[in-house]
Amino acid sequence: MERERVLIFDTSLRDGEQAPGCSMNTEEKLALAHKLQQLGVDIIEAGFPIASVGDADAVRRVATEVEGPIIAGLARCVEKDIRVAWEALRCSSRPRIHTFLATSDIHLAFKLKIGHEEALQQAARMVAYAHSLCADVEFSPEDATRSDVNFLCEVLQAAVEAGATTLNIPDTVGYTTPVEFGELIRTIRSNLRNAEHVTISVHCHNDLGLAVANSLAGIEAGARQVECTVNGIGERAGNAALEEIAMVLHVRKDRYTVETGIRHEEIHSSSRLLSKILGFDTQPNKAIVGRNAFAHEAGIHQHGVLNNPLCYEIMTPETVGLPPDRIVLGKHSGRHALAYKFKEMGFQLSGEEIDRVYHEFTRLADKKKHVYEQDLLSMLFAQRSTVSQSQAAAEMRA
Repeated sequence: MERERVLIFDTSLRDGEQAPGCSMNTEEKLALAHKLQQLGVDIIEAGFPIASVGDADAVRRVATEVEGPIIAGLARCVEKDIRVAWEALRCSSRPRIHTFLATSDIHLAFKLKIGHEEALQQAARMVAYAHSLCADVEFSPEDATRSDVNFLCEVLQAAVEAGATTLNIPDTVGYTTPVEFGELIRTIRSNLRNAEHVTISVHCHNDLGLAVANSLAGIEAGARQVECTVNGIGERAGNAALEEIAMVLHVRKDRYTVETGIRHEEIHSSSRLLSKILGFDTQPNKAIVGRNAFAHEAGIHQHGVLNNPLCYEIMTPETVGLPPDRIVLGKHSGRHALAYKFKEMGFQLSGEEIDRVYHEFTRLADKKKHVYEQDLLSMLFAQRSTVSQSQAAAEMRA
């Protein structure tokens, strides 16, 4: 069965960087952009050029030096923003201007202080201006999920007629739910006229922990671009995590009839690079890339995984570029895991030896969180020394 392509729009360098503690300098942005190219993302949002001279320079460097993906720069629906973004992007072989304007009543009233008609005209005028500079224009109605649906569709229609080639639907504050978001995407698609060549995109935040679920609901409803970040970094609770979306679509091919261009074996190294750049790691239980994502301590799980990894793993660590070190020894581990670990270290223990060492192992594991290889060697040599001494004493008595 032929699968449709879902474009991966990575905004780690822009929306991700806006999270506290996630700022990156130009060289760091460039290094991550090169890694994103290796990962296989389709679009890299390199920054918000109007924000600072440094951000404009970073976008320009990425646009100049990274080949393959589309390089996007963000701009408000303001002529100066769009002009500055284009100046930073124009050296790219595949540039995109991404412009946005809020459409929810709360944003219009309290932030922009304009009405529906003025917002409609501004969106159309600025999309047209962006299109006069760049053939590839993306438009986002900020806070779309809290906007009046009829007005939202009216603005999106105006953006299409002004030249937008991608319409991105942001759940800016992470407010929506999967069923609701899917319905919104279907409503937008059914109401748009003359939009055969326009891509519908989704951009979900994680304030209620639903960013990935909402993104998948959008894909099911017909969205063919998804905006996300490595490790799910982003403002407040973060953005939809790229690695989770990519692996859901890979593992659950029975459910989803789409595919991405992500090279799954590059996922782990991309996550590690970002963590190194930012100076902090993901939480241990983070799906796909957390250090516990493929780790097993409970004895019954370890036994099952050792016999067949599919007992407790729906994907292998090798799939995402991780070494196959699944077994973590702790107080919940059993004899099978202990024997396996000794075998990995080069020691083939008899059943009697495993029983003796296991007794000491459980006592130690009750006292400390991590049992290391050196602990195991010390226990093994101590047990073998005790056995040798006992045998020697028995021989002397005989």
